[in-house]
Amino acid sequence: MGEIIAITNQKGGVGKTTTAVNLSKALTLLKRKVLLVDMDPQANCTSGFGFSHISRSVYEVLLKGTLDGVILRREKTPDFVPATTDLTGAEVELVSVDNRNFRLKNALSAVRGNYDYVFIDCPPSLGLLTVNALTAADSVLIPLQCEFYALEGLGKLLSTLKFVRDAFNEHLYVKGVVLTMFDSRLNLTNQVAEEIRKFFGEKLFRTAIARNVRLAEAPSFGRDIFEYDGKSRGAENYIALAREFLKREKQ
Repeated sequence: MGEIIAITNQKGGVGKTTTAVNLSKALTLLKRKVLLVDMDPQANCTSGFGFSHISRSVYEVLLKGTLDGVILRREKTPDFVPATTDLTGAEVELVSVDNRNFRLKNALSAVRGNYDYVFIDCPPSLGLLTVNALTAADSVLIPLQCEFYALEGLGKLLSTLKFVRDAFNEHLYVKGVVLTMFDSRLNLTNQVAEEIRKFFGEKLFRTAIARNVRLAEAPSFGRDIFEYDGKSRGAENYIALAREFLKREKQ
């Protein structure tokens, strides 16, 4: 049965969607069966993979409770559940729905056995969408940018995880932390990285994602980094992260 992993951070702009797109693609290239779910109303994962003119999305999944007819499949790309801006209204529409916090979990339970990993790209806020994702997940992967404000927001994120554990998902745990937009030339970057290492210990991945122009450019062309520039430092970082991810699984 595939592990469901929510990629989450309540602070925006930390490389969360970039990690969701490129880590899931890297694991696919390493012959793992992966499903990626876009739970962010901004739908950046969806556009980042070049999907457009979506007829059905995760919005319908939440309202109808099934993934039937929603999963998109394309060669050499993770199976994908897209999002559209319609998702913005889902939180209001779900308020009166029974088991509203378990809608995604119930839908994924029917397909998780088909995959090695199911990743969920969460919105950068605590609302019904994020709660649905964390309730469905077995674990969380936290991308953290190496800056002071990332540390400041970390406490809020951990409080959110505690809330979900206490209320809906007692087995939810932190699978790992990934440093993003890393620049080893900056003293602040190294100081923040050391503080994160002290706090998370072995949960911090050794592979950090360096600042890379090609990573920033790729989504505007509707491509992951491996399609856009497979020889870039960004591509090297994400394939290294995927290998470290799988090595941890074996251990």
